Amino acid sequence: MEEKKFTHFNAAGRPRMVDVSEKEPTVREAVARGEVVMSPATLAAVKEGRVKKGDVLAVAQVAGIMAAKKTAAIIPMCHPIGLTGVDLHFTLREPHRILIQATVRTCDRTGVEMEALTAVAAAALTIYDMCKSIDKGMVISNIRLIKKTGGKSGDYYRPGEEEENEG
Repeated sequence: MEEKKFTHFNAAGRPRMVDVSEKEPTVREAVARGEVVMSPATLAAVKEGRVKKGDVLAVAQVAGIMAAKKTAAIIPMCHPIGLTGVDLHFTLREPHRILIQATVRTCDRTGVEMEALTAVAAAALTIYDMCKSIDKGMVISNIRLIKKTGGKSGDYYRPGEEEENEG
């Protein structure tokens, strides 16, 4: 088995942004998922639109999209890339959790895994921010890559996880 090497270090061992200028643009997609665990009363407030700051999921959706577009500004070695699509889905699971799924697409020289993960993280943080006045004990957890397609390294699918397309 070939040993994988870290590519974000130069010959002197210092951090660098990998040069992708020789790579051909290809269609790439990444799906990430995470969750916010909360009290059943908080989930009911979100579901029934009783959170004082407004429509929690609508705001979290916009936050996730914005975060995906700004990933290169907050993750040091990420390339700024043109995203061709960002979509988030929220699934309310009784009695006390919101599942978040982000799908990000591009036609570029590098993948969008970090953009999908960042979208999920920002959406989860937004849910926390909007609901913290009623539930400071919420937990953001299990943010992970579900799949990625395209690019030189090939496709990846997390074993045991099916993609969800619930709204």
